[in-house]
Amino acid sequence: MALLQVQHISKKVNDIILLDDISFEQQPLQKIAITGESGAGKTTLLKIISGHGQADSGTVLFEAKKVAGSEEQLLPGHKKIAYLSQHYELLNNYYVEELVWFGNQLSEENAGKLFDICRITHLLRRRTNKLSGGEKQRIALCMLLVKQPVLLVLDEPFSNLDPIHTDILKTVLDELTDGFQISCILTSHDPHDTLSWADEIIVMKEGKIVQQGAPEEIYHTPINEYVAGMFGRYNLLTANDAAVFGIELNGKTVMLRPEEFVLSKNPAEGVKGVIEQMSFRGSFYELQVLANNVSVVVRTMSNEWRKGDTMFIKIRS
Repeated sequence: MALLQVQHISKKVNDIILLDDISFEQQPLQKIAITGESGAGKTTLLKIISGHGQADSGTVLFEAKKVAGSEEQLLPGHKKIAYLSQHYELLNNYYVEELVWFGNQLSEENAGKLFDICRITHLLRRRTNKLSGGEKQRIALCMLLVKQPVLLVLDEPFSNLDPIHTDILKTVLDELTDGFQISCILTSHDPHDTLSWADEIIVMKEGKIVQQGAPEEIYHTPINEYVAGMFGRYNLLTANDAAVFGIELNGKTVMLRPEEFVLSKNPAEGVKGVIEQMSFRGSFYELQVLANNVSVVVRTMSNEWRKGDTMFIKIRS
């Protein structure tokens, strides 16, 4: 049975549609990431799922029971669903241990395990005004988890984190799933944060679900240019463009990621091309290649190429 069922949720404010007939399910221990441009309705949806917002129509079921909206209960929220807003705050000048032990429902052993997973054990005797942003976030997260929720809902948890703290948080969330059997939904305006973490990705635009699927499916077979562009550079080839590389499309178009091309110095390994632009991106090089008047973006890890070089290019089989 699904842990969470979101059924035909809609909401509008002042004739502006925020959510339009949103439906999806989450299985136990499944990690779902909701992504999309600003204003897509991600935060509104999370609030409704967690009982902190009110839908105009539709139903949210958690463990087969209706989640009451914020206008249907005295205190918003759901005792088994922990919601961490991107605007969380910690009480100033308190010891961390005072905050995380308050409301604790875990045994001392499990609480210690949770502190270790959240990477805050060494912070327990530190005051809250002496913490970094990433540390504060993990403490706020721990304060929710000591109450033993079943579902964790996070709004833009990576938005203000540097790459190091982003990776730490991803690891924390993975270990929470394994160690405490907690399911998770999060939103992100940067879809790259979600590819390596999520089991399922939901892409939203203007209050609607545009595409839903596994990260590999979303990345390699996006339903349209909006979804393709959300997850990085891409080449959109017409039938005539694709014919240059030996692909027959019968009048259709095809989307290819930069890494789906292969470069070679061997004339038998593709069509002749020239490198027009080249930029170093850290772990790879990004090239602009012109072949038979068709320009494509190519990604390679090789440092053998230079701007102006002639080479031979084909689509990876």
